[in-house]
Amino acid sequence: MQRIELEIKALSALAIARQKAGGSIGEAVDYIPGTVIRGAVAAQILDLSNGRSADLTENGGDFQALFLSDNAAIFQNAYPSALQIKKHPVPQSRIKEIRVLPATALSSKNKPGFTSENKIGSQPKTHGVFDSLIDRFCAEAYGYPYDPNCPEDGGRVDPAGISFYCVVENKYYSLSVKKRLLTRVGINRRRGTSEEEILYSLEVLNESQENKQNPVYYRGAILVEEEDLAESLRDFIQQRHQNFRLGGSTSRGLGKVEINTKKPVDAKTDVRDRIAEFNQKLEWRWHKWGVFGNPIKELPANRTYFTLDLQSDAILTENWRRTTVISEKMLHQFAGIEDKADSLHLEAAYSSYDFLSGWNAGWGLMKDVELITNKGGVYLFSTTRPDIWIDKLGELEEKGVGDRTCEGFGQIQICNEFHLIFRENRV
Repeated sequence: MQRIELEIKALSALAIARQKAGGSIGEAVDYIPGTVIRGAVAAQILDLSNGRSADLTENGGDFQALFLSDNAAIFQNAYPSALQIKKHPVPQSRIKEIRVLPATALSSKNKPGFTSENKIGSQPKTHGVFDSLIDRFCAEAYGYPYDPNCPEDGGRVDPAGISFYCVVENKYYSLSVKKRLLTRVGINRRRGTSEEEILYSLEVLNESQENKQNPVYYRGAILVEEEDLAESLRDFIQQRHQNFRLGGSTSRGLGKVEINTKKPVDAKTDVRDRIAEFNQKLEWRWHKWGVFGNPIKELPANRTYFTLDLQSDAILTENWRRTTVISEKMLHQFAGIEDKADSLHLEAAYSSYDFLSGWNAGWGLMKDVELITNKGGVYLFSTTRPDIWIDKLGELEEKGVGDRTCEGFGQIQICNEFHLIFRENRV
């Protein structure tokens, strides 16, 4: 599978609403969903074919291969990548990877945030962020409740409240984009003038940072099965890099972007080193907890542990019902593994849910309301058969889990490195 990296520069405000069940007010999301990018690319292809979609979908055309086939292209979410350090913008080339912070990450309630965001020469405004997954696992095995406090002031810790982060020169930074409200008046279609008693507001993503000269960037990717098709899609996007419009209200001047691409590369990833490092740290931490006495149960020597970290919202179904937990049976189905020995076990799950809807421009209809598992969810598994699982986990990291993965849902990472950051070496 080939991976096309996308760098999206916002040229105007983006109105990308997230319609929630039971309400009429659409909130703007803080990233560009894969389904929005997918729709924009599809619209460009159909517009250039003068609406003759049949010419593109018949006889194995590119449109069918990209959007309608069993191995359709995967359009991943684009997350904000604009970063300022000491009020100076960081070049995009220095930001290698953008990740979603795990739900198990904790930070001080009074002064939350990464330590790298402190001001030099002044009172620290943050007390750092650390992960609690491994310590919670060990605490339960030793029969103790895990209720950490902040090492700096002894105060309470809460979920970190950070969605996206990156690492620059071994320092952790949070990534976000600011929003604003645009107030608009309704237009009477017959008279072409403003309509009385029709006033509405749109929440939009800003097109620039605090310094108006610095634009906002987003980073995403498209995964395509065939190398030739990936090259063709990359050339198509690059040749029309300023023609795309993302989100709603594009006729009102919103949604203008510039999309730049990189040469497709092999998307295959090797997760062996990450899994090995995770198990080494878990075993080391387990022995550290030995100062509290003997555990209720010993750490099995024949089991290998790994995590599934949701890097995007996921739509999960088990027995025709929506769920927020990836069970052993579901993971077997996702990976295509039949394990009669039943070697896989779900050790812990940390997830939350929300509702999501949207608008299908092609059909001119509202999308169904979906129960989604929020990005950042963490699932800890163990297995006695790592030999059959490691390669499959690498494939799952490419393709994702659950439904509608081609729209960016269900993207995962195996053994996020943030799980190795403990309370005493918070960042």
